[in-house]
Amino acid sequence: MPQTVGWGTVTIHPSGPDRRRGPFRAGERVQLTDVKGRRYTTMLTYEGYFQSPRGRLRHTEIIGRDEGSVIDTDDGHRLLALRPLVADYVLSMPRGATPIYPKDAAQIISLADVFPGARVVEAGLGSGALTLSLLAAVGPYGHVTSVERREDFAEIAVANVESWYGDDIPPWTVHLGSLEDVMDEMPDGSVDHVLLDMLAPWENLDGAMRILRPGGVLLAYVATTTQLSRFAEEVRRTFTFTEVEASETVVRTWHLEGLSVRPDHRMVAHTGFLVTARRLAPMSEPLLEKRRPAKLAYSDTMPWEDDTLAPISEHDMSAKRLRRVLRDVRQRSRVEQSGSAHVSPSSSTGTSADTPGAGDQS
Repeated sequence: MPQTVGWGTVTIHPSGPDRRRGPFRAGERVQLTDVKGRRYTTMLTYEGYFQSPRGRLRHTEIIGRDEGSVIDTDDGHRLLALRPLVADYVLSMPRGATPIYPKDAAQIISLADVFPGARVVEAGLGSGALTLSLLAAVGPYGHVTSVERREDFAEIAVANVESWYGDDIPPWTVHLGSLEDVMDEMPDGSVDHVLLDMLAPWENLDGAMRILRPGGVLLAYVATTTQLSRFAEEVRRTFTFTEVEASETVVRTWHLEGLSVRPDHRMVAHTGFLVTARRLAPMSEPLLEKRRPAKLAYSDTMPWEDDTLAPISEHDMSAKRLRRVLRDVRQRSRVEQSGSAHVSPSSSTGTSADTPGAGDQS
């Protein structure tokens, strides 16, 4: 029930699975869909007002209703109200870095076999998109360790995860700094999965080899074929991994209307490559394939060894855009806590990830 304090109303949200059940509450997200199939995600507040070309209504007409309600607006339109799924949330949440798309996150969970109770190291926290799925997969008995070099990206990611899970986040630790330094503090063979979303994942193979248990999964998410080829070859050169495999995920939706069944004109095609490998047992060597490689598969100078090629540089978002994203996630946290859009920054501490270990749920 809402609890009244001096400056307004604080909405007490349930935790755990009940957070996704029950009537709509102030301070949570709602996804509104019109008759054209357009989707709008908004944060419910007591004084809020939703307006679009396909309908207008006050948030108080949604608060207290059951999920899945169809609401008639004053201007004669109809809107369907649902809580957004995690895939909807990932595509609409504030971001500091390009998120790992839901189609890739689902494949990562499956290909890496992230099971309940697993111990996972994730390098490249970004906006927290993959972290949402990892935490759901490992559950309350596992643990996810996320490493991010950039403090501002980490703050945005922590805010996005806390906004989705509330106070019931599965065990999770966030480290600011170098993945190499974090892995140096971990015992040998203590991790089930190492997931690398970074420009040069091959630079961290030594640490990954040491902390992965025998049979553990190493997975890299890379954007270009050069990165894909170099990572795969560097993994093979360690003679510590086996079953090096690569794939990309292409999703094509279909138009369904009576007998008019056809592929949609647009699709989510290439977003990145997934490269997986399994850790061998100590003193074991990988099996050598009997198939001969294709001619010219290995040249005298591999592309990444050619100094004339321009190095891959990390895309850096503008400082103005980053400040806007940070402002948005802090304001969202205040709205979630109060259920009101008229809460000042001084009324709530908001979310912060200024120090290593922010967001710890050990």
